[in-house]
Amino acid sequence: MVESSPPPEQGPRIPSAIWALGFVSLLMDVSSELIHSLLPVFMFSALGVSAFTIGLIEGAAEATALIVKVFSGVLSDWWGKRKPLALLGYGLGALSKPLFALAGGAGLVVVARLLDRVGKGLRGAPRDALVADIAPPEIRGAAFGLRQSLDTVGAFLGPLLAMALMLLWANDFRAVFWVAVIPAFLAVALLLFGVQEPERKAAAKRVNPIRRENLRRLPAAYWWVVGIGAVFTMARFSEAFLVLRAAQGGLAIALTPLVLIAMNLVYAVAAYPFGKLADTVSHGKLLAGGLGVLMAADAALAYDGHWGAVWAGILLWGLHLAMTQGLLAAMIADAAPADMRGTAYGFFNLASGAAMLIASALAGLLWDRLGAEFTFIAGGILAAVALLVILWREAGRQE
Repeated sequence: MVESSPPPEQGPRIPSAIWALGFVSLLMDVSSELIHSLLPVFMFSALGVSAFTIGLIEGAAEATALIVKVFSGVLSDWWGKRKPLALLGYGLGALSKPLFALAGGAGLVVVARLLDRVGKGLRGAPRDALVADIAPPEIRGAAFGLRQSLDTVGAFLGPLLAMALMLLWANDFRAVFWVAVIPAFLAVALLLFGVQEPERKAAAKRVNPIRRENLRRLPAAYWWVVGIGAVFTMARFSEAFLVLRAAQGGLAIALTPLVLIAMNLVYAVAAYPFGKLADTVSHGKLLAGGLGVLMAADAALAYDGHWGAVWAGILLWGLHLAMTQGLLAAMIADAAPADMRGTAYGFFNLASGAAMLIASALAGLLWDRLGAEFTFIAGGILAAVALLVILWREAGRQE
């Protein structure tokens, strides 16, 4: 009698809590992108706001989110809990959505945008640290890729719904903004009831993660990821400029959400495969590949504005995000001590937040003074500088 060979051992499966966190992100992104996919065109065409001012608003909003992550990350490490801070952040995001619908001018729009981003900042670092706490180390890249992929599904479903509702309701911005309230509150409910935070060993005493002796525990490899992440952000300014570039080419207002739909569709489809790939290949080579794709996107968007080149640039932009964003998150988790992951994500996002503010303001200034093509040429140059740094480091490690 021939003995059958034992079935091959299977690796660990992605925990259900990671799936739940992914769907929380999906619902909140549907809500946010219902609004944000229309906001640049609304401010530019209906409110008469300049591209430079839009760049400042978008840069300040995103920088606010990233900077707040420092404090939420540090607090989550000191407190020893991630979920309550994530819940507070998602709750603030949900509460900001009605303000967009109620806004009678640019002032309340800016307030709502900043409040929404404060919520994003509060939830971001604790949520990423929670993913790292829950996921087995050998599939951490896949776990981050899955969460990012589900997040990005929401990021293209939101604009798709926005476009359909704008066509159905004859460009009624306020009605669309009211619809965004529903998935936001569903996201809060799913996090509250669907995610269980793992138990952590009680420490003898609470330790301040940002004391000098504790910050010294963050290794040089971590600070390198912080630096390269900031350069990535400088090369990749606000996606509002992708929307403006397409609108400049004659895309109708009701159809401008197609820009984020297309970009995020590529992002969503490719994020998980590239996350799994990050568990098995050189991180430096994958980052270098992502920068090469970003340079190609900038080149296409800097071209003469022909619709074919613009859409090619938008799709390549989404591919670059899929290759790099989950990877950078996994690299932070690998480099930082487990009890300082919230702080590590916080400082990473502080550097990225400062870079986002500078990059978006400069992008808007170049757009107003020299034209759209110079905005994307500058982004391509910065991406090339980052690529050279990564290739130099990889060559040094192989010697």
